[in-house]
Order: sequence, then structure tokens, then C-alpha cells
Amino acid sequence: MGTLLLGRAKIRGGALTALIFLPPALTLFTLFVILPIGEAGWYGFYNWNGLASLENFVGLENYRQIIANKTFGRAFINNLLIIAISLTVQLPLALAMAVLLADRLFGAVGFRMLFFLPYILADVAAGLIWRFMFDGDYGPISQTWQSLGGDPVHILADRDWAFVAVLTVIVWKYFGFHMMLYIAGLQSIDRNLYEAAAIDGANGWQRFCSVSLPCLSPMIKLSVFFSLLGSLQFFDMIVSLTSGGPLNTTHTMVSYLYYFGIGRMRIGFGSAVGVILFILCATVAFGYKRLLMRDE
Repeated sequence: MGTLLLGRAKIRGGALTALIFLPPALTLFTLFVILPIGEAGWYGFYNWNGLASLENFVGLENYRQIIANKTFGRAFINNLLIIAISLTVQLPLALAMAVLLADRLFGAVGFRMLFFLPYILADVAAGLIWRFMFDGDYGPISQTWQSLGGDPVHILADRDWAFVAVLTVIVWKYFGFHMMLYIAGLQSIDRNLYEAAAIDGANGWQRFCSVSLPCLSPMIKLSVFFSLLGSLQFFDMIVSLTSGGPLNTTHTMVSYLYYFGIGRMRIGFGSAVGVILFILCATVAFGYKRLLMRDE
């Protein structure tokens, strides 16, 4: 009887806590998340500049223009390229460096800080730094090449190389974050597992494949999740590094939304781009969670 009364008291206490804390949270979530999403979806059906009255209903015309627009298609491909480079270069590099720096060796902490420092920088600051580095007139890269007898190198003005430069900066900027995730995962692995594998005759590569990778699986899944969503929402560094140029070849979907929607006072068009981006992010997030992180 006492146990039953105690259980009822806990239920009542939990209900009271929910009644006190849930309404404010739901109110804020509704005001700052649900309503803006709904408004963006509604504005996407109008040809609206954000100032005049909301009268010019165009239906799906904004979406038709987006799909037919070559610049948006290039921006979408650029986002896919960022995802591909993140998964095939950035994350393997981060894992390799984590394996080298996970042990408490002399100088390991210093190298961790060195590789993690770029992530601490604001994206805009990192973009401005590398914009100077790639500058064809005053940048160190071009100056070094000229000192060797070459012509000035205007990397960010070259349609074939500008986005390669962007991808290089992305790897430099973010691999340290993923490296620290992997280091945390590696340091949490029971050392007895490595000792048991060594007793069984496993070499370093075999211990990595049979012990490290399986134990790191949850952290790797989380790292890939962050990488996918971050790649779809990439914006700040594009603005400071290339502003989408040259000739709109380095836009991502978010920078396309900003320059072709908000920047040109086409709020309805930009809202339609935002809806497409939201659907893509939500699909990736929930699909990835359901398929690969169901038990995490």
C-alpha cells in the first residue's frame, strides 16, 4: 500500500512539474520555430518583396523557377560536393589524426590544440583569413609562386579552382572538431580490450579494425550526422570567402537563398528556397536517425 501511494505521489509530482515547465517551453518553441516555418511556407506561394501587402499569389511558380534555375542547381551540387569531401577526406583525416594523438604522448596535447584552433575561429573570420591567403595580388600563395617565376595566381577568381579552395578551407576548418570527438571516443575504450587483442597476436592494424572501430561506431555515426547537416547549412564562410563568385559558381543553397532571395528583396522566392532546404535537412536528419542511430 505504501509503495502504491509513493508511486502515485511521484506521478502527481511529475505531472505538476510538466504543467509548470512545459507551457513556457511550448510557447517559445511555437513562437520562434513553428510559426516562422509556417510563415515561410505561406510566403513561398507569393511574389512578395517583404514590404508591400501580401496579395500577388503565384502558387508553385516560385518553386518552378527554383528548379529551373541553373544557379540553384549548381548550389545544390556544391552542397553535395561538400558532403562528399566531408565524408571521404575530412572525417578519415580526423580519425587518422585522432588515432595518432589519442595516447598521452609528449606533445600530443599541443598538436590537439593546434588542429582544434581553426574550429574555434568564427566562420567569417576564417573566410576573411583565407580570402587574403588566396588573394592574387598580395596573398602569400600567389607571392610565393611569383617568387619562383610564375604569374600571379587568382584562385578565387578562377571558375575551375574557386570551389576547390572553398573545399580546402572547409576541411581545414572543421576536421579538428571531428578529431576531438574521435579522441574522446578512443580514450573511453577499455584498455584491457587492446591488451587481450595483443595477447591473441593481433598487430596494430588488426587491433584498430577489431577493437577501435567497433567501439567508435556510435561516435562515428554522430560525427557523420553533424557533417551531413553542417554541409547542407553552409553559409558564413561562403559570404566572407567568395560571396558566391566567380559567376555564381561557389554558392551553396543557403547563400543562394540570401543573395537571390533576401538580397534582391524577393522574400517569397527566398521563402520557397528555405522550404526546400528545410525539407532536405529534416529528411536527412530523421532518415539518418531512423536508419543508423535508432538504438543510440
